[in-house]
Amino acid sequence: MERPLDAFLAEPTVKKFKKHLSIETVGDLLWHLPRRHYRRGDLTDFSELAVEDFVTVAARIASVQTIDPQQRYGPRGRKPSRTVITISDGARSLDLVFFNMPQWQREKLRVGESGLFSGTVSSFNKKLQLAHPEWEVFDDLDSSKQESWAEGLVPVYPAKKGLTSIAIRKAIGKVLELIDVDQIPELLPDAVRSEEGLLPFGRALAAYHVPTTEEEFAAATTSLKWREAMLLQTYLVTMREFNKQIASTMRPAGELLSRFDRQLPFELTDDQQRVGEAIGADLLRAHPMNRLVQGEVGSGKTVVALRAMLQVAQSGGQSVMLAPTEVLASQHFTSIVNQLGKLAQELHPVLITGQQTAGERRKAALAAASGQSRIIVGTHALFSDKTSFADLGLVVIDEQHRFGVRQREALRSKGISPHTLLLTATPIPRTVAMTAFGDLDVSELRTMPAGRAAIETFVVQQDQQPAHFHRVWSRIAEDVARGRQAFVVCPAIAPGEVEKSSQLADEQPTRFAMADVETTLLNMRTLSALDGIRMAPLTGAMSSDDKERTMRAYAGGELDLLVATTVIEVGVNVPNATVMVVMDAERFGLSQLHQLRGRVGRGEHGGLCLLVTRAAPGSAADDRVTALAQTTDGFEIAEFDLAQRREGDVLGQRQSGAVSSLRVLQVTSDRDIIVRARKAAEHLIERDPRLQHHDVLRNSVKDRLDPDARAALHAS
Repeated sequence: MERPLDAFLAEPTVKKFKKHLSIETVGDLLWHLPRRHYRRGDLTDFSELAVEDFVTVAARIASVQTIDPQQRYGPRGRKPSRTVITISDGARSLDLVFFNMPQWQREKLRVGESGLFSGTVSSFNKKLQLAHPEWEVFDDLDSSKQESWAEGLVPVYPAKKGLTSIAIRKAIGKVLELIDVDQIPELLPDAVRSEEGLLPFGRALAAYHVPTTEEEFAAATTSLKWREAMLLQTYLVTMREFNKQIASTMRPAGELLSRFDRQLPFELTDDQQRVGEAIGADLLRAHPMNRLVQGEVGSGKTVVALRAMLQVAQSGGQSVMLAPTEVLASQHFTSIVNQLGKLAQELHPVLITGQQTAGERRKAALAAASGQSRIIVGTHALFSDKTSFADLGLVVIDEQHRFGVRQREALRSKGISPHTLLLTATPIPRTVAMTAFGDLDVSELRTMPAGRAAIETFVVQQDQQPAHFHRVWSRIAEDVARGRQAFVVCPAIAPGEVEKSSQLADEQPTRFAMADVETTLLNMRTLSALDGIRMAPLTGAMSSDDKERTMRAYAGGELDLLVATTVIEVGVNVPNATVMVVMDAERFGLSQLHQLRGRVGRGEHGGLCLLVTRAAPGSAADDRVTALAQTTDGFEIAEFDLAQRREGDVLGQRQSGAVSSLRVLQVTSDRDIIVRARKAAEHLIERDPRLQHHDVLRNSVKDRLDPDARAALHAS
């Protein structure tokens, strides 16, 4: 697999592969897998030919004519010659058109020869034709030969200008003829391959490129999926075991946590207690905790994290909470101070953000560096070289999908193997968690705290239900009249401008311009139903100071309504907000809509979410919006989202490289393989922790590891 391509292919071809696809070795080439296969198809009768149909016809060549251009050079260089080959079934004819036809093709496609011709029908000068069709000439049109050629599965490869799918197919075919695929090293343990009935890797790879039957292709696909799943899960299990060998400071709980629990004005939910106990046990171990806590919007993740911070603080350790935005960091800080009550005087929590004055930031940084502050909340400013800690014991990452692995490690490196707690309000389907977060322990908060009001969700068809759409504005006015507040969210900032954080649906573009904040706000100010309502915009294009000022005014009751983009998706906690209107809701991802919905109904009053859509009834976009209206269970929504979209969209910024390299395995549909591969990997590592008896798997896993983990794997 490591042999260079020039040992098998001509130098000009090798140069094209290197230039256009960065392919230099046999392994690179054979892992350039087809994106799909097609059949050349059942033979089509000449009487049934139609423009844009993909057809295969059997015919004899009636004439061959090569037309050289009278003017051999044009403004873009030499003009191509045009060869027209007319084929006939005896009663009707069809033209085959080739430009700059090679001499070897002319020698084979001669008058009187019979063959099969496959391509897409087009029309030129009112005559049907196939441009650059695939073809095969036979001495006679033997029916078995026709069927074999027409029914064969043909691979279609990701191609580039200058290197076509056909050229790639021919190169791969030639390499497969010249190598012994049984000599390609096998990664899967023999026991796993035997138990699962899998093909050897080399044969599976060859059959995936050139399958003779659909059954062979299915067997090859399953075998390659198992190979990827086994490698990924072995890597994740290895990383998990490696983490257990790293020394970390044990953090036993004490009176700080007890005092905090006694002063809480509410009872912890069963889930909060269960997850808290798991975290408490993690902090008592001599190796770093690595736990992901995923929970519904408003399920109480912050309280769970704060209780962990207090356990770390008991031994003098510091905890840092990283948030993706200034607004969220400020709200976390305020919430933590309020919940700590008198304990805040002992723990001296501080906030560190990029928008603080130099003096404020310097004072907070000094408190963190000296150890005076045992709880630090901040944004990306925490990555600064000017921010250090005396005894960093716990790193809490909120909305973890907003940060990459390198960012998290940059913060962890400011301590000596600190414990790590990742939080997310976007529930992750089990197979995604096993694939992207398989090196972590995963906990779930499914139950909501007592007293949390319900949120009702309705879909409003803007075009089909004009009366309902007009009712949206009066519904906002009614809640504002009761002293409550509302949000209106748009996917764009101004006409033609899309908010960067908006997860636009990947359906075909609609004929409608997207709703934008500027236009919507302007229109709303003209509506009599909204007379007297204090409203303002909030978008990512505004300065941090303006956003902060607007949010403070809204949270303080000086504004009744915000017309915003997705900047309010996370962290905005205004208990008085009760109505959420999402314009062009079909343009957002399901998880994003669920997050937006979670901004209302956070106080004593119930919430109302109105999803305004112009999606065609019955379309995928309409189905997605309707699905959200039918449930408030974020875990159920996550599973539906995964089924509807690519896993890459759902995974967010998990930049471990573990998932991005998957080529055949599909997280959306291969749950059974992933689960079984996980068990096989755990069993394998239990018996052979260093993979000493599985060299190929060991070396493949090693390629994925960071330098420290790689060194540990080398050790015996």
